[in-house]
Amino acid sequence: MQCDVLVVGAGIAGLTLALKLATQRPEANIIVLTKTDDSESNTKYAQGGVAAVWDKNDSVESHIADTLDAGAGLCDEDIVRIVVTEGPERVREIIDWGARFDKHGDDFDLGREGGHSENRILHYKDLTGWEMLRALLEQVKQHPSIQLLEHHFAIEIITQHHLGQWINRVTPGIECYGVYALNKENNHIDAILAKTTVMAAGGIGQVYQNTTNPIIATGDGIAMMYRANGRVANMEFVQFHPTAFYDPTHGTPDFLVSEAVRGYGAILKGYDGEQFMQHYDKRESLAPRDIVARAIDNEMKVHGVEHMYLDCRHLDKEGFVKHFPTIYDHCRSRGIDPMDDMIPVVPACHYACGGISTDEDGRSSIKNLYACGEVTCTGLHGANRLASNSLLEAMVFAHRIFLAIDDEFDQLQTPPQVPAWDAEGTTKPNEMVLITQSRKEVKAIMSSYVGIVRSNVRLERALDRLHLMYVETEELYAETTISPQLCELRNMITVSYLITKGAAMRRESRGLHYTTDYLDKLDRVVNTWM
Repeated sequence: MQCDVLVVGAGIAGLTLALKLATQRPEANIIVLTKTDDSESNTKYAQGGVAAVWDKNDSVESHIADTLDAGAGLCDEDIVRIVVTEGPERVREIIDWGARFDKHGDDFDLGREGGHSENRILHYKDLTGWEMLRALLEQVKQHPSIQLLEHHFAIEIITQHHLGQWINRVTPGIECYGVYALNKENNHIDAILAKTTVMAAGGIGQVYQNTTNPIIATGDGIAMMYRANGRVANMEFVQFHPTAFYDPTHGTPDFLVSEAVRGYGAILKGYDGEQFMQHYDKRESLAPRDIVARAIDNEMKVHGVEHMYLDCRHLDKEGFVKHFPTIYDHCRSRGIDPMDDMIPVVPACHYACGGISTDEDGRSSIKNLYACGEVTCTGLHGANRLASNSLLEAMVFAHRIFLAIDDEFDQLQTPPQVPAWDAEGTTKPNEMVLITQSRKEVKAIMSSYVGIVRSNVRLERALDRLHLMYVETEELYAETTISPQLCELRNMITVSYLITKGAAMRRESRGLHYTTDYLDKLDRVVNTWM
């Protein structure tokens, strides 16, 4: 199978890019891969909204300042300026494509979230990501040049290594020719060749026990990039959302109680019903996520309890239900009426600020391979993502990649023929018991040792355990037939190693990385490249 442009991932980043290319280049052959169905992605679960300078009382400089402040000194200011400046136009585009955002009269009802100094969050109730994805899919399906392949699992990036040429992490000129993908309907592995490939495969949340990410978020794009000797950066910065609905059964994904609820006026409280955030930050319940998550984690440990509370009882019921119908209905389904009861909440893995390193046009370190969305490390988020900047980043970089590909489209080279997938020796049936148990072990290791608060001894223990799991899983991979579950396990182990190794390399506490062995922030800014 061959195409002009291959997009791995069907979230807001991948679909925005595919739609723009198909509109500008109707002659192009564009394939979009998704390992489940076309409506399942991290985008779907983004509740809060998309941040953009929209109100006349707001300013680009204010949004930039808020982003830099949240990023704890590690943001690339040039990238921040690009995203914030270009963001409003990208939002206008998705509105033109049919996305609906809540209004107050004739004006958009702009919300405010932690870390923002102004009301600048456009939202659709508490289903913003779902609504944006709906609008994009409706547009994408109208373009005959876009082939949306559901239930296709990208296994590896194809490089000249597969042509028998030896390459390593320092070899210049690594080239991407597409991916090997497993068709989950017939279990056949095909080489999908492309002149240009875009990695938009989403996040890594499933490496932790508590996560707001869907079950598909196993870090596939980042793991494939690392195995292809591409550059990955700042993986230690994993954002935990402070307020996931506490579920003692550890169901996945954890239900997200949006940060917009605190922006609306909800207050964090402890088991005694008293506020506690004033002891941690002057912004109290509206402090950035890393501060709030650590505060909740600390309160839970100090008091020996499994969750804290979010108090919405003082809020207007009609307004709350109008803004947060999904949250209200979920709480009621679990026996909690937010107007009468405090909502039990716990921090949960939510967003990866590190990932595939890209430049201002979304180019990775591998030729003919771009990346956009949560799978990347663009420099926007630094050490901590400002709330609702992620959907904006995805759209801005999808647009910039579109411009770069369109500019060079006529010069794109047809990739060479590559060998078929080599399955020799992989004849044993899948050991699903081993795979399932190992997946649980990865999640337990990461949650226990590489969570919100870290230490040298915890990280050393995690690396030891992960190395053993890596050896066991690679032996399994070499001998058994390929399955999506086994591939996801490999990717989860790889991503867990990258997070843990990055954390061990960073000898300071900065943003989302907090270690009891190095409480201070270094005077110099350091990126962790791998």
